[in-house]
Amino acid sequence: MSVLRTLLLRREAGIAVMIVLFCLAVGLAKPQFLTLESLRIILLLTPLILIGAMGQMMVIVARHVDLSIGSMLGFSAMVTGMMFKFMPEIWWPLGFVVSIGIGAALGLLNGVLVTLFRLPAIIVTLGTLNLYRGLTYIVSNAKQIDRQYVPAALKSMSQTSPILGIPWIIFMSFGVALLTYWFVMHTRIGRQVYALGSNPVAAPLRGVAVNRVTLMVFTISGALSGLAGIMYASRWGFVNPSNTGSGFEFQVIAAVVIGGVSINGGVGTVLGTVLGVLLLGCVAAALPLLGIAGTTQSAIYGAVILIALLIDRTVRQQGIASLSTRARA
Repeated sequence: MSVLRTLLLRREAGIAVMIVLFCLAVGLAKPQFLTLESLRIILLLTPLILIGAMGQMMVIVARHVDLSIGSMLGFSAMVTGMMFKFMPEIWWPLGFVVSIGIGAALGLLNGVLVTLFRLPAIIVTLGTLNLYRGLTYIVSNAKQIDRQYVPAALKSMSQTSPILGIPWIIFMSFGVALLTYWFVMHTRIGRQVYALGSNPVAAPLRGVAVNRVTLMVFTISGALSGLAGIMYASRWGFVNPSNTGSGFEFQVIAAVVIGGVSINGGVGTVLGTVLGVLLLGCVAAALPLLGIAGTTQSAIYGAVILIALLIDRTVRQQGIASLSTRARA
């Protein structure tokens, strides 16, 4: 009984309940929302956000934030798309290597700027957000990579697979989540990410190499943004310098904070982040059915971030108050 009570008190349980209640509420208004086709739509709306959220989760747990992930996605996707356009004979899986490699390099640059110059990550990545977006325009000459240049095999990854017809892109995104869970829970450096975020002053005294961990989380964030970049080309079949990855950072941050990752660092789980992504997917799928304009999504994401931050602050204050009461007792 105590185990069940512990599970129900976890923040992940609260998010799961929110997903169920939201789906039931929308289903009452629009019964077609509670169908397998709607589930397929929701799952297709989540892979890119889920991939980006895994990297952002580690960055925020380490007490930083990466605002440039959308621009890294766009730049990686554009360079990879140009490679397909000008070298059509190239083996298409190499696109994954190129896109992930470019994203990792851009993420590493963010980490170097943060560690070398001791600058706040929010300022650094706000600058590189615009820098990488500008570079995307420069390398592409502001021209779109059209659908005919994206390999058919790559596009098919977002359409189907031999496994129940579920697109490969969905399996890949949840595979990334499983790998992230293993990394943060079962490796020493993964646990050091939490140690750094929990207490950056004490972390070096515990043997945590602060600069190395910081460089690692930003590099992983960039690499996963690069992976999301080539999967964007797979999902939509084109790469546009103006809107590819635009606003992606806000979707990802919203999913992460909804999932219970504390903006103050040191707290957060992969499961909570996955549930946060699924909740956003449900919201995105429900809006058209309810006749709400897609442009309203930005306002909803902004409101959700503020609400999640208020909840996080309340939970932390209650935790501190509880510890103080126990100490006096």
